[in-house]
Amino acid sequence: MQDSHSLVTPIAFLVFNRPETTRRVFDAIAWARPQKLLVVADGPRAGHPTDVDNCIAARAVVERVDWPCEVLKNYSDVNLGCRRRVSSGIDWVFSKVGEAIILEDDCVPGKSFFSFCEALLCRYRDDERIMHVSGVNFQQGFRRSQYSYYFSRLPHIWGWATWRRAWEKYDVRMKDWPWMRANRQVARLFPTPIQAAFWESTFDQIYQGHVDTWDGQWVFANWLHCGLAIAPDVNLVSNVGAGSEATHTKGQAWYFDMPAQELTTISHPPFVFPNYEADDYTMNHHFGCGKAPRFRWGIQRLRRIPSALRRRAINAISYAGRLGR
Repeated sequence: MQDSHSLVTPIAFLVFNRPETTRRVFDAIAWARPQKLLVVADGPRAGHPTDVDNCIAARAVVERVDWPCEVLKNYSDVNLGCRRRVSSGIDWVFSKVGEAIILEDDCVPGKSFFSFCEALLCRYRDDERIMHVSGVNFQQGFRRSQYSYYFSRLPHIWGWATWRRAWEKYDVRMKDWPWMRANRQVARLFPTPIQAAFWESTFDQIYQGHVDTWDGQWVFANWLHCGLAIAPDVNLVSNVGAGSEATHTKGQAWYFDMPAQELTTISHPPFVFPNYEADDYTMNHHFGCGKAPRFRWGIQRLRRIPSALRRRAINAISYAGRLGR
Protein backbone atom coordinates (compact mmCIF):
# COMPACT_ATOMS: atom_id res chain seq x y z
CA MET A 1 0.00 0.00 0.00
CA GLN A 2 2.94 2.33 0.60
CA ASP A 3 6.69 2.37 0.46
CA SER A 4 8.65 3.49 3.49
CA HIS A 5 8.19 7.22 3.91
CA SER A 6 7.95 9.86 6.57
CA LEU A 7 4.62 9.30 8.30
CA VAL A 8 2.88 12.58 9.14
CA THR A 9 0.56 11.15 11.82
CA PRO A 10 2.25 10.95 15.25
CA ILE A 11 2.78 7.50 16.75
CA ALA A 12 2.37 6.83 20.46
CA PHE A 13 4.42 3.83 21.61
CA LEU A 14 3.57 2.25 24.99
CA VAL A 15 6.41 0.19 26.49
CA PHE A 16 7.20 -1.54 29.76
CA ASN A 17 9.51 -4.49 30.44
CA ARG A 18 9.60 -6.63 27.30
CA PRO A 19 12.56 -5.52 25.18
CA GLU A 20 12.23 -8.35 22.64
CA THR A 21 8.64 -7.60 21.61
CA THR A 22 9.41 -3.88 21.92
CA ARG A 23 12.14 -4.30 19.28
CA ARG A 24 9.75 -6.02 16.90
CA VAL A 25 7.20 -3.23 17.16
CA PHE A 26 9.90 -0.57 16.95
CA ASP A 27 11.24 -2.11 13.74
CA ALA A 28 7.78 -1.67 12.19
CA ILE A 29 7.63 1.92 13.44
CA ALA A 30 11.11 2.58 12.04
CA TRP A 31 9.92 1.40 8.63
CA ALA A 32 7.10 4.00 8.74
CA ARG A 33 9.54 6.76 9.84
CA PRO A 34 7.04 8.95 11.74
CA GLN A 35 7.89 12.60 12.07
CA LYS A 36 6.84 12.51 15.71
CA LEU A 37 7.13 9.60 18.16
CA LEU A 38 5.70 9.82 21.68
CA VAL A 39 6.97 7.12 24.01
CA VAL A 40 5.15 6.20 27.24
CA ALA A 41 6.90 3.86 29.68
CA ASP A 42 5.92 2.38 33.03
CA GLY A 43 8.45 1.84 35.79
CA PRO A 44 9.67 -1.43 37.34
CA ARG A 45 7.45 -3.29 39.79
CA ALA A 46 8.49 -3.77 43.38
CA GLY A 47 9.36 -7.39 44.07
CA HIS A 48 10.25 -8.17 40.45
CA PRO A 49 14.06 -8.11 40.36
CA THR A 50 14.33 -8.47 36.58
CA ASP A 51 12.09 -5.48 35.90
CA VAL A 52 14.77 -2.83 36.38
CA ASP A 53 17.05 -4.22 33.68
CA ASN A 54 14.17 -5.11 31.38
CA CYS A 55 12.60 -1.67 31.65
CA ILE A 56 15.96 -0.07 30.89
CA ALA A 57 16.43 -2.38 27.89
CA ALA A 58 12.93 -1.65 26.56
CA ARG A 59 13.50 2.09 26.81
CA ALA A 60 16.87 1.74 25.11
CA VAL A 61 15.14 0.39 22.01
CA VAL A 62 13.68 3.79 21.14
CA GLU A 63 17.14 5.33 21.29
CA ARG A 64 17.70 3.66 17.92
CA VAL A 65 15.70 6.34 16.09
CA ASP A 66 17.90 7.19 13.12
CA TRP A 67 15.56 9.20 10.90
CA PRO A 68 14.35 12.84 11.23
CA CYS A 69 11.93 12.48 14.12
CA GLU A 70 10.85 14.48 17.16
CA VAL A 71 10.89 12.04 20.07
CA LEU A 72 8.90 12.95 23.18
CA LYS A 73 9.13 10.79 26.31
CA ASN A 74 6.84 10.29 29.26
CA TYR A 75 8.61 7.83 31.58
CA SER A 76 7.54 6.83 35.07
CA ASP A 77 10.21 6.07 37.67
CA VAL A 78 7.76 3.93 39.65
CA ASN A 79 5.30 1.30 38.54
CA LEU A 80 1.84 2.75 38.00
CA GLY A 81 0.23 -0.39 36.66
CA CYS A 82 -1.76 -0.92 33.49
CA ARG A 83 -4.75 1.23 34.48
CA ARG A 84 -2.93 4.37 35.61
CA ARG A 85 0.09 4.22 33.30
CA VAL A 86 -1.72 3.69 30.01
CA SER A 87 -4.59 6.08 30.77
CA SER A 88 -2.29 8.84 32.02
CA GLY A 89 0.11 8.17 29.16
CA ILE A 90 -2.57 8.59 26.52
CA ASP A 91 -3.82 11.70 28.34
CA TRP A 92 -0.28 13.06 27.92
CA VAL A 93 -0.19 12.07 24.24
CA PHE A 94 -3.33 14.06 23.48
CA SER A 95 -2.07 17.03 25.43
CA LYS A 96 0.67 17.15 22.77
CA VAL A 97 -1.10 16.13 19.54
CA GLY A 98 -4.61 16.17 18.08
CA GLU A 99 -4.59 12.63 16.70
CA ALA A 100 -2.32 9.63 16.95
CA ILE A 101 -1.68 6.02 16.03
CA ILE A 102 -1.22 4.00 19.24
CA LEU A 103 0.85 0.83 19.53
CA GLU A 104 1.63 -1.23 22.60
CA ASP A 105 4.88 -3.15 22.90
CA ASP A 106 3.35 -6.46 21.77
CA CYS A 107 1.33 -5.38 18.73
CA VAL A 108 3.35 -5.73 15.51
CA PRO A 109 1.67 -3.93 12.60
CA GLY A 110 1.95 -4.72 8.94
CA LYS A 111 3.12 -1.98 6.62
CA SER A 112 -0.30 -0.91 5.37
CA PHE A 113 -1.57 -0.43 8.93
CA PHE A 114 0.06 3.00 9.02
CA SER A 115 -1.47 4.30 5.79
CA PHE A 116 -4.81 2.77 6.77
CA CYS A 117 -4.88 4.66 10.06
CA GLU A 118 -3.58 7.88 8.56
CA ALA A 119 -6.16 7.89 5.77
CA LEU A 120 -9.09 7.20 8.08
CA LEU A 121 -7.96 9.66 10.75
CA CYS A 122 -8.05 12.27 8.00
CA ARG A 123 -11.35 11.16 6.45
CA TYR A 124 -13.30 10.99 9.74
CA ARG A 125 -11.45 13.75 11.62
CA ASP A 126 -14.59 15.83 12.07
CA ASP A 127 -17.16 13.02 12.13
CA GLU A 128 -18.31 12.76 15.74
CA ARG A 129 -19.92 9.39 15.07
CA ILE A 130 -16.50 7.77 14.70
CA MET A 131 -14.31 7.51 17.82
CA HIS A 132 -11.84 4.76 16.99
CA VAL A 133 -9.85 3.14 14.18
CA SER A 134 -8.82 -0.49 14.79
CA GLY A 135 -5.98 -2.35 13.13
CA VAL A 136 -6.98 -5.86 14.17
CA ASN A 137 -9.63 -8.11 12.65
CA PHE A 138 -11.10 -11.13 14.48
CA GLN A 139 -13.24 -12.52 11.64
CA GLN A 140 -10.91 -15.47 10.90
CA GLY A 141 -10.87 -14.86 7.17
CA PHE A 142 -14.57 -14.10 6.71
CA ARG A 143 -14.94 -10.93 4.63
CA ARG A 144 -17.66 -8.70 6.03
CA SER A 145 -17.62 -5.96 3.44
CA GLN A 146 -16.95 -5.32 -0.23
CA TYR A 147 -14.97 -2.33 1.01
CA SER A 148 -11.68 -2.09 2.94
CA TYR A 149 -13.34 -1.72 6.33
CA TYR A 150 -16.62 -1.86 8.19
CA PHE A 151 -18.08 -0.08 11.18
CA SER A 152 -18.28 -1.82 14.53
CA ARG A 153 -19.47 -1.28 18.08
CA LEU A 154 -16.28 -2.95 19.35
CA PRO A 155 -13.16 -0.74 19.56
CA HIS A 156 -10.22 -3.17 19.54
CA ILE A 157 -6.93 -1.83 20.89
CA TRP A 158 -4.30 -4.17 19.41
CA GLY A 159 -2.99 -1.37 17.20
CA TRP A 160 -5.40 1.55 16.89
CA ALA A 161 -5.81 5.26 16.34
CA THR A 162 -8.03 8.06 17.53
CA TRP A 163 -8.42 11.79 17.93
CA ARG A 164 -8.16 14.12 20.92
CA ARG A 165 -11.86 14.98 20.44
CA ALA A 166 -12.73 11.32 21.11
CA TRP A 167 -10.24 10.69 23.93
CA GLU A 168 -11.64 13.69 25.80
CA LYS A 169 -14.72 11.53 26.43
CA TYR A 170 -12.63 8.91 28.25
CA ASP A 171 -13.12 8.49 32.01
CA VAL A 172 -10.85 5.95 33.68
CA ARG A 173 -13.17 5.87 36.72
CA MET A 174 -16.30 5.12 34.64
CA LYS A 175 -18.38 7.32 36.91
CA ASP A 176 -21.45 6.98 34.66
CA TRP A 177 -21.47 3.17 34.70
CA PRO A 178 -24.08 2.90 37.51
CA TRP A 179 -26.47 4.99 35.41
CA MET A 180 -25.85 2.92 32.28
CA ARG A 181 -26.29 -0.31 34.22
CA ALA A 182 -29.49 0.82 35.95
CA ASN A 183 -30.99 1.79 32.60
CA ARG A 184 -30.00 -1.48 30.92
CA GLN A 185 -28.20 0.33 28.14
CA VAL A 186 -25.77 -2.52 27.44
CA ALA A 187 -28.67 -4.90 26.82
CA ARG A 188 -29.83 -2.57 24.05
CA LEU A 189 -26.53 -2.95 22.23
CA PHE A 190 -26.36 -6.74 21.93
CA PRO A 191 -28.86 -9.29 20.65
CA THR A 192 -28.38 -11.98 23.30
CA PRO A 193 -28.51 -11.88 27.12
CA ILE A 194 -25.18 -13.72 27.33
CA GLN A 195 -23.38 -10.95 25.43
CA ALA A 196 -24.95 -8.23 27.56
CA ALA A 197 -24.11 -10.18 30.73
CA PHE A 198 -20.50 -10.50 29.60
CA TRP A 199 -20.07 -6.74 29.30
CA GLU A 200 -22.08 -5.91 32.40
CA SER A 201 -19.93 -8.19 34.54
CA THR A 202 -16.76 -6.88 32.86
CA PHE A 203 -17.73 -3.27 33.53
CA ASP A 204 -18.72 -4.15 37.10
CA GLN A 205 -15.27 -5.60 37.76
CA ILE A 206 -13.50 -2.59 36.29
CA TYR A 207 -15.71 -0.06 38.05
CA GLN A 208 -15.17 -1.79 41.39
CA GLY A 209 -11.41 -1.79 40.89
CA HIS A 210 -10.96 -5.56 40.67
CA VAL A 211 -9.17 -5.41 37.29
CA ASP A 212 -6.08 -3.29 36.70
CA THR A 213 -6.83 -2.17 33.17
CA TRP A 214 -7.62 0.88 31.08
CA ASP A 215 -9.21 -0.44 27.90
CA GLY A 216 -12.62 -1.54 29.16
CA GLN A 217 -13.14 2.09 30.11
CA TRP A 218 -12.46 3.05 26.49
CA VAL A 219 -15.11 0.59 25.28
CA PHE A 220 -17.47 2.10 27.85
CA ALA A 221 -16.72 5.67 26.67
CA ASN A 222 -17.44 4.69 23.07
CA TRP A 223 -20.82 3.24 24.00
CA LEU A 224 -21.78 6.01 26.42
CA HIS A 225 -21.27 8.54 23.62
CA CYS A 226 -22.76 6.39 20.83
CA GLY A 227 -19.40 6.14 19.09
CA LEU A 228 -18.50 3.67 16.37
CA ALA A 229 -15.17 2.03 15.58
CA ILE A 230 -13.68 1.31 12.19
CA ALA A 231 -12.40 -2.25 11.67
CA PRO A 232 -10.31 -3.33 8.67
CA ASP A 233 -11.80 -6.10 6.55
CA VAL A 234 -8.50 -7.99 6.87
CA ASN A 235 -6.19 -8.25 9.85
CA LEU A 236 -3.41 -5.62 9.89
CA VAL A 237 -1.76 -6.28 13.29
CA SER A 238 -0.27 -9.35 14.94
CA ASN A 239 -0.37 -9.55 18.75
CA VAL A 240 2.80 -11.37 19.82
CA GLY A 241 2.51 -10.72 23.55
CA ALA A 242 0.76 -13.77 24.96
CA GLY A 243 2.81 -15.62 27.54
CA SER A 244 4.07 -15.61 31.10
CA GLU A 245 5.43 -12.07 30.87
CA ALA A 246 2.09 -10.56 29.79
CA THR A 247 -0.04 -8.58 32.23
CA HIS A 248 -3.36 -10.22 31.27
CA THR A 249 -2.92 -12.48 28.25
CA LYS A 250 -0.85 -15.29 29.78
CA GLY A 251 -2.55 -18.10 27.85
CA GLN A 252 -2.44 -18.84 24.15
CA ALA A 253 -5.42 -18.67 21.80
CA TRP A 254 -6.18 -18.53 18.08
CA TYR A 255 -6.27 -14.74 18.01
CA PHE A 256 -2.62 -14.35 19.07
CA ASP A 257 0.08 -14.29 16.39
CA MET A 258 -2.47 -13.86 13.62
CA PRO A 259 -0.51 -12.86 10.51
CA ALA A 260 -0.76 -9.22 9.49
CA GLN A 261 -2.07 -8.87 5.97
CA GLU A 262 -1.70 -5.91 3.63
CA LEU A 263 -4.19 -3.63 1.92
CA THR A 264 -3.20 -2.45 -1.54
CA THR A 265 -5.89 0.24 -1.75
CA ILE A 266 -8.55 1.72 0.52
CA SER A 267 -12.17 1.69 -0.60
CA HIS A 268 -14.70 3.44 1.60
CA PRO A 269 -18.22 2.31 2.51
CA PRO A 270 -20.86 4.79 1.34
CA PHE A 271 -22.84 4.68 4.59
CA VAL A 272 -22.03 4.55 8.31
CA PHE A 273 -23.80 1.58 9.90
CA PRO A 274 -22.39 -0.98 12.35
CA ASN A 275 -21.93 -4.49 10.97
CA TYR A 276 -23.95 -6.54 13.45
CA GLU A 277 -23.01 -9.87 11.87
CA ALA A 278 -19.30 -9.15 12.32
CA ASP A 279 -19.78 -7.96 15.90
CA ASP A 280 -21.83 -11.03 16.77
CA TYR A 281 -19.06 -13.25 15.39
CA THR A 282 -16.46 -11.40 17.44
CA MET A 283 -18.51 -11.72 20.60
CA ASN A 284 -19.01 -15.44 20.09
CA HIS A 285 -15.55 -16.44 18.86
CA HIS A 286 -13.19 -13.91 20.41
CA PHE A 287 -14.92 -13.03 23.66
CA GLY A 288 -16.27 -16.54 24.19
CA CYS A 289 -19.98 -15.73 24.36
CA GLY A 290 -21.09 -18.43 21.93
CA LYS A 291 -21.66 -21.18 24.51
CA ALA A 292 -24.69 -19.99 26.41
CA PRO A 293 -25.38 -23.16 28.46
CA ARG A 294 -21.85 -23.20 29.91
CA PHE A 295 -22.00 -19.45 30.68
CA ARG A 296 -25.37 -19.73 32.41
CA TRP A 297 -24.15 -22.73 34.39
CA GLY A 298 -21.12 -20.71 35.44
CA ILE A 299 -23.17 -17.74 36.60
CA GLN A 300 -25.53 -20.00 38.56
CA ARG A 301 -22.59 -21.65 40.30
CA LEU A 302 -21.03 -18.28 41.05
CA ARG A 303 -24.13 -17.19 42.96
CA ARG A 304 -23.53 -20.01 45.46
CA ILE A 305 -19.99 -19.07 46.50
CA PRO A 306 -18.73 -16.27 48.77
CA SER A 307 -18.62 -12.79 47.23
CA ALA A 308 -14.82 -12.46 47.27
CA LEU A 309 -14.36 -15.68 45.33
CA ARG A 310 -17.28 -14.75 43.08
CA ARG A 311 -15.54 -11.57 42.03
CA ARG A 312 -12.38 -13.45 41.14
CA ALA A 313 -14.29 -16.11 39.22
CA ILE A 314 -16.38 -13.59 37.27
CA ASN A 315 -13.16 -11.80 36.48
CA ALA A 316 -11.71 -15.00 35.03
CA ILE A 317 -14.84 -15.84 33.03
CA SER A 318 -15.79 -12.39 31.82
CA TYR A 319 -12.49 -10.70 31.29
CA ALA A 320 -10.06 -13.51 30.53
CA GLY A 321 -7.47 -11.03 29.40
CA ARG A 322 -9.14 -10.51 26.04
CA LEU A 323 -9.26 -6.72 26.25
CA GLY A 324 -5.63 -5.93 26.83
CA ARG A 325 -2.07 -6.89 27.41
